[in-house]
Order: sequence, then C-alpha cells, then structure tokens
Amino acid sequence: MRGRVALVAVALCAALLPVPSSAIERFYSAGIYRVLQPALTTISNLVPFALFDLLVAGVVVTWVALAVRDARRSKRRWLQAMGRIGLRTVVWSAGLYVIFLLTWGLNYRRVGLENRLEYDRRAVTADAARTLGIEATSRLNALHDAAHAEASLAARVIDPALAAAFVRVNRQIGGGTVLVGRPKTTWLNWYFRRTAVDGMTDPYLLETLVIDDLLPFERPFVVAHEWSHLAGIADEGEANFLGWLTCVHGSAAHQYSGWLFLYEQVARAVSRRDRDELARRLGSGPTDDLQAIANRIARAASPRLAAVSRRAYDAYLKANRIEAGAESYGEVVRLVLGVRFGADWTPRRSE
Repeated sequence: MRGRVALVAVALCAALLPVPSSAIERFYSAGIYRVLQPALTTISNLVPFALFDLLVAGVVVTWVALAVRDARRSKRRWLQAMGRIGLRTVVWSAGLYVIFLLTWGLNYRRVGLENRLEYDRRAVTADAARTLGIEATSRLNALHDAAHAEASLAARVIDPALAAAFVRVNRQIGGGTVLVGRPKTTWLNWYFRRTAVDGMTDPYLLETLVIDDLLPFERPFVVAHEWSHLAGIADEGEANFLGWLTCVHGSAAHQYSGWLFLYEQVARAVSRRDRDELARRLGSGPTDDLQAIANRIARAASPRLAAVSRRAYDAYLKANRIEAGAESYGEVVRLVLGVRFGADWTPRRSE
C-alpha cells in the first residue's frame, strides 16, 4: 500500500510542482531523452504494426479482467469491489502518467523554439502574413507539376530524402541525434478519420502513426510533423514549424507538401480580403489539391465527434502546460514570420 501511495504522490507532484523550463531542457530534453528516443524507436521500428495498439489493448483487457475478478470475489459486497477497482484505476493512472512524462511528456515543459532561435515579435504583422501567403502561392504554382511527377513511396516506408532533410533541419534548430520512425497505421485509424486527425506520435514507445488515406501530397508534411514530436518538439505549433521547414529542405514533392500546409494556415490567419486575394493567385492545380484534401476529410469525418475530440485535446494540451491548447497548431504562422532565417530558409539560433 505504501508503494501505491508513493506512486500517486509522485504523479501529483510531477503534475503540479513547477520546474524551470531551463532545467527540463538541460537535463531531460537535451539529456535523458536524446538517449532514450533512439533506443525506443529502434525497438518499435523492428515491427510493421503499431506496438501502441498492443499496449492499449493489454492495459484495457487486464483492467477489465481484474475488475471482473474483484466483482466475483466480492459477490454482494459491491462497495468493496468498487473500492478496489477505483483504487487500482487511480494507481494505474498515476503509473501511466509518470511513465508518459519520463518517455516523452516532459518535452511539453522544455524551452520554446522562439527562445532557442532568433525571434523578432515585431516581424509578426498582418502585412507580413499577407506577403508570406503570396510567397506560398508562388511556390505552390511553381512546384505543382514537378511534385506530382515524383513517384510516391509505399505508405509504410521511411522516405530517405525526407529523413535526411529532417535530420539536417533538426540540427539547425539545435536538436540532437534523432531516429525517425517508420510510418504505421493503427487500430485507432477509424477514430482518427472520424475526428479529422492525420496522425499521432506514440508517447510510450515513440512510434509514428498516420492514417491510411492520406493523399500523396499530404503525407510528407504529416510524417515530418510526427517526426518532430519524436525529436522532442511537443508543442503542436513548433512541430508544424519543424515539419514545414523539413519539407522546404526536401525534394519538390516534399516542398509542395510543406507549402500546401502553410498556405492553409496563412489563409486562416489573414483577413477575408487577403484570403480572397490569395485564392485568386493560386493556380488550378494547388486549388484542386486543397479541394481533394477537404473532400477526403468530409467523406469520413463526423463534425460532432471532431468537435468533442478537439475539446478533449485542448484540455489535454492545457493540462500539459501548453497555454494555447488546440489553438497552438496555428502558431506555426507566427513562428515562420518571427524567426530570422539565413540563406535557403536556414533558421538562426540565438546566442
């Protein structure tokens, strides 16, 4: 019993006690995690299926089996059975939370990219966003034909060119050695499609999970985004930034995927007038691709379930100290505008 109480106490302290982000950055994100990530992802890469599915199934089946056992043993003593089940649930939740923090979750509390790179808040303006949108349309119009001419790799294969670009860009922002994960589908695929979620990073075994109906021009960015999480970038806006930057440093198809994503984000951030102007500038090819993405999502997504999922994820992010919650996804525009770049979109690191 003392061990259970201690475990719950540790989980509560880990959740509530403030720890300086500089300490998390130095000892965990740039220390323990850089050793742990390649080891866990090496193991998960050995199999083509999602180990996360087995983990979830194992926990659920074991919990149900023990709950049934408690109910049978207690017979008519339902309160006693409920007490045991409730205590076990609390202890297991505490254990899973502590493991989550140790294997990946503490990255939510690390130093943000705007403090690790040269960042100028004054550069984040409406005019700058409009200019960025115009550049995105120009890039998309120029890249469309070449991107569609490139052959697509199998869905579960690591794209070596994308992986090389990711490793290079991760080092540019000050990241360490990271092992990319092979893209996998999951038993949660149906749920992800219904909630308009494109992918997920397994926080326990550090796997890359993506839905099975991504279009070829979506996949590079989605995979690069999830790899960003593997690199310890937990914040969604920062993962979007690193995913986009990875694509920009890749092949024509990768670049197209990154700029297509950023175009959508900028279009949401600018005024309606500017958004209409960007749409007029965009060629028919990229416009058709954006419509294809919208059609893919509409075929499977449930607006009601997606809204519930978004609220739940918003609460999850805020509980993990991401103040913007689900809105952090759109922070990529602010980062692209505010970060200072050198030649060829190379981010400058702060001194």
